[in-house]
Amino acid sequence: MTEITEVPSPFCGIGTDDLTIRMDGVSLKVVENGCAVNTPAFEQMITDTSPRVDGKEVSLDVAVAAAAALLKDTRLPVIGGCATDVNGMRGLLALADRCGAVVDNMNFTGARNNFLALQDSGWMNTTLAEVKNRCDLLLVAGTDLEAFAPRFFERYLWNKESMFLDDTSSREVIYLGKAPSGDASTSPTGRKALVLECATEDLPEVIAVLRALVKGQPVLAASVCGIAAADLLAIAGKLKAAKYGVVTWAAGALAYSQAELTVQTLSEMIKDINNQNTRCSGLPLGGKEGDQTANQVCGWTTGYPARTRFSRGYPEYDPYLNDTNLLLTNGEADAMVWVQAFNVKSVPPVTALPTIVVGRSGMTFAKEPDVFIPVGAPGIDHAGHAYRMDNVVAIRLKKLRDSGLPSTAQVLNAIEQAL
Repeated sequence: MTEITEVPSPFCGIGTDDLTIRMDGVSLKVVENGCAVNTPAFEQMITDTSPRVDGKEVSLDVAVAAAAALLKDTRLPVIGGCATDVNGMRGLLALADRCGAVVDNMNFTGARNNFLALQDSGWMNTTLAEVKNRCDLLLVAGTDLEAFAPRFFERYLWNKESMFLDDTSSREVIYLGKAPSGDASTSPTGRKALVLECATEDLPEVIAVLRALVKGQPVLAASVCGIAAADLLAIAGKLKAAKYGVVTWAAGALAYSQAELTVQTLSEMIKDINNQNTRCSGLPLGGKEGDQTANQVCGWTTGYPARTRFSRGYPEYDPYLNDTNLLLTNGEADAMVWVQAFNVKSVPPVTALPTIVVGRSGMTFAKEPDVFIPVGAPGIDHAGHAYRMDNVVAIRLKKLRDSGLPSTAQVLNAIEQAL
């Protein structure tokens, strides 16, 4: 039995790097600094060690050959999931280029809300280090930040030391839209977050009014979607009075049509605040299941985010038409490859098409894929790199155990070479 300290996590998105994990053979137990996201991800048991073709166990070489055979004469295969580390994503793009596939990250539909706003009018965003050292007011818009990243407040808001604040417990937290699920946002001195609740679908109207108030525009209504206009005016005043305000949101939680306009309104409001002799920045939440890693690697390789096709011999980006589910529904795709090295519960959509799954050991399927190749998890079974939510740091992941499972990169590179 061995204890490993200072373990970084690829699962939570916020760059947690202080876990202590006890290893007994190939079994892992988080003994310090775990959370509701990281602990079950690290403690997931290994149940599959052998690849399967048509439900029968085979060697890795046989499974790779079978996968290559399924992809050899395809016209438009789709590679979905894209949940892996940097090297895994490099291998995925090489395979997509080889067989003319569409690459689509599983979280892209939510992330599209951010990309469309960024591409249309730009934004002013910050990093986790800046939040830790400068933020004196945090506005959480439309998401339960504590459920998304349970240790966010502990690590980046209630940290004991800060470069530019004498007392981090004096920071103020405001929730707009969705209430927190626990007490992590309560300061060390017992000060609770201010919560102004409204339905998720009402956020566009509420945030539009908040921006108008920040700009000093008159609002005649007494309330907006159940929130008093006076309360929104008070928030606008706090944002303009803060020395370094931060507005955070999770694009995937904005589950309504044209949610990119809400992101754009928030981003434009942040710009408005910066024009009033103070500082304010945005902090989009992400980084789970390799979504930031997929978009980063795809970006520096092709110039586009991870909803890109290679069927014409060069990358073509389309945030709508290259959607996995759309391609399957319309009958455009003729094969499915699902890459998921982090989450055993994240399985591919059920389809009659030939299906190849390169996934974490322990997956169960409603319909057995034609080829299933279990792979090790980055940061557990092999070393690697993964980008955290603010996109500025690639976390160096450790290898904790010898499971005998190949990495995603090894498998995808082998399939690409077999083609």
